[in-house]
Amino acid sequence: MRQYEVTFVVDPVLSGDEIKTAAKSYEDLLKNEGCSMVATDDLGLKSLAYPINKRNSGIYFTHEFTTETGAVVPKLELAMKRDERIMRFLTIKLDKHGVKYNDDKRSGKIGKKATHVSKLEKDAEKLVIKDDLTRLEGIGPKIAQLLITAGINSYEKVSQADSDKLKDILAKGGSAYLAHDPGSWPEQAKMAANKNWESLDALQEKLRGGKSEEE
Repeated sequence: MRQYEVTFVVDPVLSGDEIKTAAKSYEDLLKNEGCSMVATDDLGLKSLAYPINKRNSGIYFTHEFTTETGAVVPKLELAMKRDERIMRFLTIKLDKHGVKYNDDKRSGKIGKKATHVSKLEKDAEKLVIKDDLTRLEGIGPKIAQLLITAGINSYEKVSQADSDKLKDILAKGGSAYLAHDPGSWPEQAKMAANKNWESLDALQEKLRGGKSEEE
């Protein structure tokens, strides 16, 4: 019996239900092809090593499965190549060491967290990227990192931040950021938080660098 692991990245602008449906569709494909699922891991939102389709982050999933011949792999990869929801994917065949490593990790033998959580670890939790802030007009990767460092790591938090607070965060990044106008960011973020993508796209058509062209 052969054992494989496929890791794939789903477009983060999809709704939560659409993201789950995308991941489930490939689990169903594997089962329909006679594969046995070993594990499915939702790894959450992670930064990409480089932008893909103007996205700087994506939702990561991993399916680990066994199959007798491996003939399913080309069919699986072709389906992912044709799926606009899937930004990238990688399929690997696991040797005995890879199988053991994954088993040990799931059983807690590897990467088991200590009971005590240090202040440094607590602070690090604040830096977890919950939403792709670069989806908002006027926010690039560097500004997104400034916001995340300041604890603003989601659309909801951007929508709740007033203009003065956002300007203060930009000012702390240096003089190069003072020219940016965050006035529209909370409004954009509120639409993104509510998954109101059509309204957000319509608003962004009127913006340049996050600022209304009419101003």
